[in-house]
Order: sequence, then structure tokens, then C-alpha cells
Amino acid sequence: MARRRCYPSDTFDDEWALIEPLLPPPACESRRGGRPEKHPRREIVDAIRYVVDTGCKWRALPRDFPPWRTCYGFMARWAAAGIVGQIRDQLRKRIRREMGRAPGAVATVIDSQSVKAAETVGKDSRGYDGAKKINGRKRHLVVDTKGLPLFVMVTAADMTDRDAAKEVLFRLRLMHPEITIVWADSGYAGQLVTWAKKHLNLTLKTVSRPRGAVGFVILPRRWVVERSLAWIMHARRHARDYERLIQHSESLITWAAITLMTRRITRRQSRRTGQATSREGERD
Repeated sequence: MARRRCYPSDTFDDEWALIEPLLPPPACESRRGGRPEKHPRREIVDAIRYVVDTGCKWRALPRDFPPWRTCYGFMARWAAAGIVGQIRDQLRKRIRREMGRAPGAVATVIDSQSVKAAETVGKDSRGYDGAKKINGRKRHLVVDTKGLPLFVMVTAADMTDRDAAKEVLFRLRLMHPEITIVWADSGYAGQLVTWAKKHLNLTLKTVSRPRGAVGFVILPRRWVVERSLAWIMHARRHARDYERLIQHSESLITWAAITLMTRRITRRQSRRTGQATSREGERD
């Protein structure tokens, strides 16, 4: 019997139609064979999205979901196999096509965000960010000029933006050779600009805060990635970092971005409003 979908994070039918074809085929359908999967994959995805959206512990999953160990296992395996990143990339390309743009982004924006880490995060993957006065981890996010995510990397918070950016930009160049320019804040200035041009053939341009500016100022290019980080923070799991493994933290951040993109493609918000209005009319 199918589970009744009653949580805000649950996939709608049109969302699931986007995600299901992007998941790997079950082992029982491969040449090597395997046991048929006991639980529907849609319920697994809904459980992952529930954890990301509500921030609950895996052990605290409601009982109408499959067992938490099963859901956690699928999350870990898909993260290790790079499946989550592939889903993100396919959804981003679709949105860009619908906007009349090329599937591959040429210009991108990079920024970082330091967040506190829970006691479940080991000392080997956490650090103290003296500038932000935060003991935890740092998220490095790269988005296109519309705020759609291309890459996320999590490090200890004591790693400087310049040091982390070398690894981020190197991986970005391998994954997206079409990129030619990266916008960033002044924390990425200096030798990194020369290094990126020489070794990666990437143009790194920094956007500085205007002289004499007081209070909050919207800066060109930079506000795009800052808005994307704010969108991800709407998922309560990311209010701080709870993951023991860095790759799981990166995966759940990507799941938050996937939910944003599937809702954007299907325009769920307007449909919910229409459904609520029609129900009120029926009661009247």
C-alpha cells in the first residue's frame, strides 16, 4: 500500500516524474542481478527530503517512511556514486533551456559560508573561522548567473577561501570545461587570480564593496550566490552541519538545491494556492 503523502517536503507527481528517470536502475534489473527493492524509491526520496527540510535525526523519521537505515543507506550510496550531482546537473540544464539559455553555463559566481558544527562532527573535519568567529565547517558554492548550483564543496571552517578555491576551481574546470569566468568577492583576490588564469585558463574577477558604503549594500554578481545560500538555508538541516562525513553534508546540500529546482520547474507554489482557493470555495 502506497504511503499517504502529507508532508510539505513530499514529491508531487510531476516532481517525481522529473527525478525518477535520473535515478540508477535497481540492482535486480542489472546484468549482475540482485534482490528486488522492498520499498518504493519515491518513499526513499521523500524521506531524504523530509530530513533535509525539517532537520530531524535519521532515527526520528516518522514511521510511515521506510526504516531509517534503509533511507540513510540509499542516501549514502547515491552520494558515493555521484548520482545526486547528476540529478542536480540535469535539472539545472533543463531550467536553463526553458529560459532560452545554453545548457552549459559560461559565467559563474563563487562564495563561501561558515556554519556551526554539531557534536557529531569530528575534529578532523571542523575548524575555527576567526573572521566569522564560528567553530564548524565552511560551504563553498558555485552557481551560474541565475543562482542555479553547479558545485558544492565542504571543508573545515579554518580553511581560507583562497586555499579552498584552488580545489573548487580545479574540480569545476574538470566538470565544466565550458566555463570561462568566475565572479567572487575580495577574499579571493591576489595570487589566486593569476593561478586560475595560468593553470586553469579561468578568468577570476573580484567584486569589492564600494568605498565609504555603510550598512547592507547589494553588490553586482555577488548577490546571486548569496541568495542561493539563503535559499539552501531555508532547509532546516543546513542551519548547522550535523553530518559526520563531509560527502554526506555536500549531498544533503545538493538535495536542498534539487528540491528548489523541481519546485521551480513544476511551479508548485502557484498550484498549491489554486488548490487551497478551490477547497475553500467547496466548503463555502
